[in-house]
Amino acid sequence: MMYWIIFAIFTTAEVFTDMFLCWVPFYYELKIAFVVWLLSPYTKGSSVLYRKFVHPTLSSKEKDIDDYICQAKDKSYDTLVITIHGLTVMHAVVSDAAGQGVLSDRLRSFSMQDLSSYQSDPTNTDSVTTQPAAAQQRTRTMMRSKSESYSKGENTVLHWHAASCY
Repeated sequence: MMYWIIFAIFTTAEVFTDMFLCWVPFYYELKIAFVVWLLSPYTKGSSVLYRKFVHPTLSSKEKDIDDYICQAKDKSYDTLVITIHGLTVMHAVVSDAAGQGVLSDRLRSFSMQDLSSYQSDPTNTDSVTTQPAAAQQRTRTMMRSKSESYSKGENTVLHWHAASCY
């Protein structure tokens, strides 16, 4: 473990030293020699560095580190609670709007308006416009009743779902 902690510190420092010290002669060879020194079981370089620098620093700052972890845990919990509350409120608003028929009426009115303008368009030569007027009226009535029954069923489901969430 000591090696990996020292190697992580070395890798972090390496990002900055590569920018400024790459022009130093034998810089890359020195880096390789340092990593070999860290890895070698004979020199135990990582153990020496860990025990001399890292462990005393972590021991002296242990209380501060524990306090910081507790603060981060509390803040993350508070953020999660606020997010869940916001999602619950948003769900209730959308469910109420859909349950009152605001969304379904608006969507149905747009779709029916588009359909009636499509059928009454004189430039349209599709088979829809060639149907007799009585057949077109039956089609409109049937589509409207299906749409209304679907939206009523959907509203019931949404009301049930909104009620089950509270």
